[in-house]
Order: sequence, then structure tokens, then C-alpha cells
Amino acid sequence: MIAAEKLDALVGRLAVIEDQLASGPDADTLVKLSREHAELTPVVGAITALRRAERELADLDALAADPEMAALAEAERPQLEAGVARLAHEIRLALIPKDEADARSAILEVRAGTGGDEAALFAGDLFRMYQRYAEARGWRVDVMSASPGEAGGFKEIIAEVNGAGVFARLKFESGVHRVQRVPATESGGRIHTSAATVAVLPEAEEVDVALDPADLRIDLYRSSGAGGQHVNTTDSAVRITHLPTGTVVAVQDERSQHKNRARAMALLRARLYEAVRARADAARSAARRGQVGSGDRSERIRTYNFPQGRVTDHRINLTLYKLPEILSGEALDEVVDALTAEHQAALLAEDA
Repeated sequence: MIAAEKLDALVGRLAVIEDQLASGPDADTLVKLSREHAELTPVVGAITALRRAERELADLDALAADPEMAALAEAERPQLEAGVARLAHEIRLALIPKDEADARSAILEVRAGTGGDEAALFAGDLFRMYQRYAEARGWRVDVMSASPGEAGGFKEIIAEVNGAGVFARLKFESGVHRVQRVPATESGGRIHTSAATVAVLPEAEEVDVALDPADLRIDLYRSSGAGGQHVNTTDSAVRITHLPTGTVVAVQDERSQHKNRARAMALLRARLYEAVRARADAARSAARRGQVGSGDRSERIRTYNFPQGRVTDHRINLTLYKLPEILSGEALDEVVDALTAEHQAALLAEDA
């Protein structure tokens, strides 16, 4: 049960914010207060509903003391008790510490792993799954860099996925995805296993990662990708090396050197920001009792079995016989929702 003092503090905080908003704060303060107001309003609404339901339950106890009304009171009790439990759970979920990156856009990286041409084809399948999923949610996908596979698909593809809450929905996709299927080139009908690695990085802002120009080595070179004669005659591709960490990023998808440079800087910031987050997560993980996944790119998280038409997420032992629907992006939410629920349950258990 949530302490009454904590609920009172939340209600009081919302009242204070509304007073401050009414006083006409400066632009920066207005943005911060508005964001906090938007987060607190539904929580305080749930608190109000919870207290109303608790009062009704107390009234029901008094009603049950009357022999003539006891049967009616007991008939209503299960519904009221269920409502109180549901509202209390909603409030506890709302009070789970938020990942500050959840609301951000993200950078999606998909790389072919073991399996040669089949791995590249599978990497292409995964990228299209995320692309369709993003389109269905109204997000924009912009390819930053792509290296096509010889038989199709991608050896590597990196894209920006822009929209509200992208990282929250995609962050559990990081890791090794394994596929089991009969390749088109396999005459004997044997099932092959190959893999692709997915990394989802939250978009980093300049305030998150300070980049000293003296720490950067920027190289320009000719793009080797598609794009015709212009690509082959202009040094539009950009490679940036962050000297203190040795982190290297390269972007060549745009014909404009300036656009490629801006995207390379965004990718570099995201990689460095993720490294900081990973160190912080590692420091906290020893105290955790439950974790859906570390986000480690070497962790095998999911298997796509074509002969059986099933997808299994190994972190939560979830198996769905909806492989075509998941790869089309239509049923990916079922997996994402289950992972999110498991993560929330683990956080609630820590807080218990």
C-alpha cells in the first residue's frame, strides 16, 4: 500500500505547479513546469479516484453492519475492492522512477552476425520489421548509413527513428536475434541458423554529451554506396573518430557533406551517451533483483523459427506462433508489451 503522506505530497505538488503556471513564469521554467504538470495530472486523477473508491468501500462496511442491507453490501464489495486494487496498482506504476531517455527518439543499428548471406537477409528482415512498426506508430525513419549484403539484406544498417517515446518502445530490442529457416539457396531443405545484432541507442542532445573539437578527428572520403556519378566523385562521406575513447562513426547516406557530418555527430553523441548509461546501469545492476535484459549486444534475446512459425523471447520465456505478423510489425507490440510489463514488475518488486 502507498503511504498516504506520499499521495498527499503529490496532490500538493500539482497544486503548487498550477499556481506557478498561473503566475506567468519565464519560457524555460514554463517548459519544465508544463512537463511536470503533464506527468502529475493523471497520477493525481488516479489518487482522487482511489480515495473516492476507498470512501465507498468504508461506507459499504457500515452498510454491511445492517442485517437488512448486508447481502446487498457484500454483493457490491468484490467490484469495489477490485477497483481499489486496480487504482493502487496504476499509481504504483506511475511512481516507478522514469528512464529519462524513454521519451526520446532513437538510433537503430542492425548488423548481420554469423551466417553469411543468410544473416544479411535476416538483418534486412529485422530492419523492415522495425520500419513497418515505426510507420504504423507515426514515427519517421531516416537511414543514416547502409551496407547492403551481396545477396540482399544488409551487412549493416543504421537509422534514426524519430517520434515520441521511441526509445521506451524499442529499448528492449537490443541484443542478438537468431533465425532458424531453410535458405532459398538450400537444395537439401536443411534448416540453417544465423543471427543479427540489434542496438537501440537513445538520441543524445548536446547537453548530454559535451564534445571538444580538439578531441575529434574528422575524415572525408568518397561514398561507396548507391547514388550515381555524384557519389563517386565527391568527398561527401564523413568519418569521425572520438580520440579519448577511440569511438568511430561513419555516415555516407546523404550526398551533402554537411548532412552527413550532422548525422555522424548525432550518432557519435548517441554512442557516447549510451556508454555513460551502460556504466551507470552496471553500477546499479548488482543491487537489482530482476532485470528483463541488460541491453548487452552479445545477449541472445530472441529466436525466429520459420518452420514452426514461432517467435520466442528467451528473457521472459514468451513464445508466440505469430512469426509473419511479428515480422510485418503488426504483432510486435505483443512482445514489447510483455517485456515492458515484466520490467515494470521487476521495478515494483525492488520497491516493495
